[in-house]
Amino acid sequence: MRHVRSYKELFESQTELSQEQVKWLNKFTSRGIWELNPQTGLVDVDGDFDCTNKGLPNFRGIRFGEVSGDFHCGYNQLTTLEGAPRSVGGDFFCYSNRLTSLEGVPQKVGGRFDCDDNHLTSLEGAPQTVKGSFSCDDNQLTSLVGAPQTVGGHFFCNDNGLTSLEGAPQTVKGSFNCEGNPASESTLYSIFALMEKGMDYQQALEQYWPKMGDEDKALMYKQMPNLPLEDARKYKALATYAKIKGYL
Repeated sequence: MRHVRSYKELFESQTELSQEQVKWLNKFTSRGIWELNPQTGLVDVDGDFDCTNKGLPNFRGIRFGEVSGDFHCGYNQLTTLEGAPRSVGGDFFCYSNRLTSLEGVPQKVGGRFDCDDNHLTSLEGAPQTVKGSFSCDDNQLTSLVGAPQTVGGHFFCNDNGLTSLEGAPQTVKGSFNCEGNPASESTLYSIFALMEKGMDYQQALEQYWPKMGDEDKALMYKQMPNLPLEDARKYKALATYAKIKGYL
């Protein structure tokens, strides 16, 4: 149900919101109502806000505060999340945009968080606790620095450029999914399994190193500071050969 505001409410809010902004909020606030919080100057939504697939480059200058339900802004042309909610009680979806940073995302997410299919090279700025699943598939991540440390559902980091699990969550209550990265799924998953037992990333990498195949070692040897010089030269040569052949 769209929120229909009275003439008095419209008049009183015009000092903060334009008529076009009011119409825009009315159009995309679903199953709930919105209001301008006079104490914060932010727009709070009691319900869901859904502006999916509308070709939006931004949020029309509106700054959101608390959203009790879901906030969906996927399939747009967003290059920044300036104005995004500070907290979301349900899901936060910003997939399929042009984002290069997660700066501005809500720091409290009560459901799922999905930032798939953007241009992210880092997860810096992500909320540190997500009660549902967290998905960052199809980006340009080489590590998981900045990832939430507690994930109540599944964690997805498929189809990125991962050669490191530095920054991976400490707790994932669901499954850990890491297909389609330069480092093999078996290596990444095995390292994460050791991290779940309490090791930090470096300890887990060093523990699993003897079991890794040469291709993964060629990708990750620079992360092994105590590697014998002869081995380092071997994996450097292998990495160079693989790049020439187009394997890496």
